[in-house]
Amino acid sequence: MTELWVERTGVRRYTGRSTRGAEVLIGSEDDEGVFTPGELMKIALAGCSGLSSDQPLRRRLGDDYRATIRVAGAADREQERYPLLEESLELDLSGLSPEELTRLRTVVERAIDQVCTVGRTLKNGTEVTFEVKDVGGE
Repeated sequence: MTELWVERTGVRRYTGRSTRGAEVLIGSEDDEGVFTPGELMKIALAGCSGLSSDQPLRRRLGDDYRATIRVAGAADREQERYPLLEESLELDLSGLSPEELTRLRTVVERAIDQVCTVGRTLKNGTEVTFEVKDVGGE
């Protein structure tokens, strides 16, 4: 299983890392070149939707189809949460008949609903635990 962690690299700056060698810069909205944690959550949702819909879209549109998934949602700062996240999958569907378009939408939405772990987690909620560990003696 891939291990994930963040390391502090400055004031309100962190680098997210994985044992597979991936890195992502995390920081405040005021900092250039970084993602905020909320932005990363939104990107994770959009990425999960993209990966979940890739196979049915490839079958219908071909291996080289172009897609952009936009995701937006303003934070409710009083509750410190995102009450609504809106995704939009942008594709060139001009070659499809109305029946094919209806079928494609159904298949894509079903695929995302069934296998997008991030979306399913956000929609259903999850338990989160947290602890503070003293590693000073290590």
